[in-house]
Amino acid sequence: MSVFALGLNHTTAPVDLRGRFAFAPEQLSPALRGFRERLRRALPEAALLSTCNRTELYVAAEPAAVRELVHPSIDWLAAQGGVSSEQLRAHTYVLEHRDAARHAFRVAAGLDSMVLGEPQILGQLKQAVREADAAGTLGTTLHQLFQRSFSVAKDVRTSTEIGAHSISMAAAAVRLAGQLFEDLQQIQVLFVGAGEMIELVATHFAARQPRSMAIANRTLERGERLAGRFGAQAMRLADLPTRLHEFDAIVSCTASTLPIIGLGAVKSALKARRRRPIFMVDLAVPRDIEPEVATLDDVYLYTVDDLSALVQTAGEKRQAAVAQAEAIIDAGVQSFSHWLDQRATVPLIQALHAQADQWRATELARARKQLAKGADLEAVLEALSRGLTQKMLHGALAELHATDGLQRHQLADTVSRLFLRQAARNPADERS
Repeated sequence: MSVFALGLNHTTAPVDLRGRFAFAPEQLSPALRGFRERLRRALPEAALLSTCNRTELYVAAEPAAVRELVHPSIDWLAAQGGVSSEQLRAHTYVLEHRDAARHAFRVAAGLDSMVLGEPQILGQLKQAVREADAAGTLGTTLHQLFQRSFSVAKDVRTSTEIGAHSISMAAAAVRLAGQLFEDLQQIQVLFVGAGEMIELVATHFAARQPRSMAIANRTLERGERLAGRFGAQAMRLADLPTRLHEFDAIVSCTASTLPIIGLGAVKSALKARRRRPIFMVDLAVPRDIEPEVATLDDVYLYTVDDLSALVQTAGEKRQAAVAQAEAIIDAGVQSFSHWLDQRATVPLIQALHAQADQWRATELARARKQLAKGADLEAVLEALSRGLTQKMLHGALAELHATDGLQRHQLADTVSRLFLRQAARNPADERS
């Protein structure tokens, strides 16, 4: 089996294009089943990873089929995002074999993230694996690839300082807010959504003790549970337009496929605030806040891509940590490649065992028949052993006789290694 990865991320595609290819967790399994159905002749293994920074399709298939699957995979992914295959190709990368494994390991370890070493990606990758398993598209090869990526990621985090040099999106958002407002304890903060990212951002803001915090969520009960943790107020998403003006800072991250904070609502909020500035962070892909909002005076709107500029780490220590992490990843890639090579010989090994069993059965049947006729036991055993050795050597000897020149020399070397290993052993080994 062989593997390839097809994807687009924050380095190859703008946020709006990435938004077209964002899959909610509940969409991953149906999408994978649709992909498998599209390529039903090949029946490849497949897994789909979708975060705010990347969408990646991992595929495993027989080596001869891998190249043939790349173009149909691009066509399928382009159709999911409603763009042409040509437009998608301009923003995607295709990595095969060892390069695909290396990429998966770097993603899991946080080395390919917008924020170096960020920990959320590992949980997202594990969820992608669970969804692929639920869809019935995971398979042995991808299972091994991802389990090894989890192990590599653990080694990177425990053996290097990658995590110590990371600044999460949440911390970056608070830093930006601190640059706009003199005192974060005097602002009112609104969080839109109640997922993992909002929980993380709320934790960072809560540490700065703002004057008040509120959480708006489509499901009020879930919003109330999260709000209770921070002493915040819970509100319905439907109340946003009438209450937007109350908040100085707004952070949004939902799974909505369409913007939930529009230009008109923000204009009205600014008017009610008498032009007092609003700090807004849109961590969602697709966007939660209409991009035109950024054109308004007194609005400071940042996307996930904008936050990447805030990531600062100590240069020498960061480089040393990355170098250590890459060495761990190199070892992981080598191990996975060795496993794949071993897997490739499994059919041959099975065929050899089957052939040997067939020879053994044939010679045993002949021996039993001779014994039933009263033949001498020693003569039967001699014939049995001679018949087996002749069958084992026949193919090698026939090939040696049929070749000449350099090819015969190479074949003779191979036959020697296969059949004369015992003869080449040190006599001292026999006495040990």
